[in-house]
Amino acid sequence: MKIVLLERVEKVGSAGDQVEVADGFARNFLIPARKAVAATSANIKSLDHLLRRSTEREARLRGTAETMAGRITEIHCVIARRAGEQDRLFGAVTNQDICAALTIQGLEVDRRKILLQEPIKTLGNYTVPIRLHPEVVAELRLTVERAEG
Repeated sequence: MKIVLLERVEKVGSAGDQVEVADGFARNFLIPARKAVAATSANIKSLDHLLRRSTEREARLRGTAETMAGRITEIHCVIARRAGEQDRLFGAVTNQDICAALTIQGLEVDRRKILLQEPIKTLGNYTVPIRLHPEVVAELRLTVERAEG
């Protein structure tokens, strides 16, 4: 059976591909799971339109992510925390703290996009990657310093 894939299917193809698969695989799995549609002329035409719109949307999202990445690389965030002996923090600096510091700077970033391997537990300078788009990663310069008092 000839079908058009709506999303990437392992070992079959990616979105927009026209492929030939077994009838049972198409009728029992791909079409009910909305991973594919039958390759009729109407479906091919509507899929082409949807793919054009999604590529335009993707390009727009990537452009906004790149401008946001430019703004993030220009920023230097400073977070003040209480610290004990040998510059060890009482607690840690987490994604949520970095997100709050960016909000104070005027940038709204989802905390799940901040790629901190583990919480920061010592004073110092750090470079924190932030994934704004699957293809765009910004580097934030962060300084954790001792709080007064």
